[in-house]
Amino acid sequence: MKFLLAPDKFKGSIDSISLCKLIEQEILTAYPDAEVLSFPLSDGGDGFEKLVQHYFNTEPIVALTIDPLGRSITAQYQYSSSSNTAFIEMAAASGMALLKKSELNPMRTTTYGTGLLIRDAIKRGAQHILLGIGGSATNDGGIGMADALGYMFLDKNGDPLDPCGESLSLIHEIIMPESDILEDIQFTVACDVRNPFCGLEGAAHIYAAQKGASKEQINELDEGLKHLDSMFMKYFDRSVIDLPGAGAAGGLGGGCDVFLGARLLPGVDYLSESIGLEQHIKEADIIITGEGSIDEQSMQGKVVGYVAGLAGRSGKRIRIVCGESKIERRDHAAMGIERLAALVDFSTSQEDAIASPNLFIAEAVRAII
Repeated sequence: MKFLLAPDKFKGSIDSISLCKLIEQEILTAYPDAEVLSFPLSDGGDGFEKLVQHYFNTEPIVALTIDPLGRSITAQYQYSSSSNTAFIEMAAASGMALLKKSELNPMRTTTYGTGLLIRDAIKRGAQHILLGIGGSATNDGGIGMADALGYMFLDKNGDPLDPCGESLSLIHEIIMPESDILEDIQFTVACDVRNPFCGLEGAAHIYAAQKGASKEQINELDEGLKHLDSMFMKYFDRSVIDLPGAGAAGGLGGGCDVFLGARLLPGVDYLSESIGLEQHIKEADIIITGEGSIDEQSMQGKVVGYVAGLAGRSGKRIRIVCGESKIERRDHAAMGIERLAALVDFSTSQEDAIASPNLFIAEAVRAII
């Protein structure tokens, strides 16, 4: 019997690599002769860098940069000398985890530090840069990153603007980089969401509140992104308003498309293509995936839904281990779910399930195998 494991992390609880190890351990306890193939996954958000190191045998690089509020820090990214490819997780320099809750302010935060990491990778000789853009503390449309790479943003008086969220609506002119540092560099952006650049489903309205924005600031940031898109049309003859993924990381997805000429795709797509996941799924008898909280959105482009889609092409259904599930059991079959077990069903509380998932994973796995 061949088992295939392809879960996402349980955010704030356990990473996908550790999760695969615990699931495999329980499977082999029940079926000692089973073959277990583990493919931990990520949608491009937090933890993407760790999976890159896991799959591509990269080396960590530590570089000087700044945090979302401009304070000097060091951050790590991954580099493959054999392919001259850098793998950068924007959260390492521009993520919410770098700030205290009281410091969250998408009007002032910037992706400048992410741009510094990109610059460092280029100086190191990178010819291809893969940027994972989940977990951001920013809503600057990527102008901070662009500023670090040589772009300038001027107000109506011709003065340089601070590249942050509150400056978006004030941009009157974009000055192109003087150097050709970005020439011939291939950029791929791994997005963890598919939201458009702006509007009611865009970066500001959907995500800025959790980054510290008030209702008034959300509207201001959204208008700022709309204005930035008008500048994209003026200077690049390109609009990203409706581009899927452009709203990722506070509009950084759209900024990467325009400023870097990047290809945007879900992070799970990149990993899946690189490891040949679909073929492995075709050859598996039982497919197990999962994430921390399962809901209908999980089945529409996130890791679980992606794995279910690959399985469905081969006429197979998936089994899920998750922290909690908000999907009604009557809907499982229509979603391609064969069995599902949630850790909260085996723990005394949701808090216990999150804090000590290893105590409950064994029971959950036994329930689906």
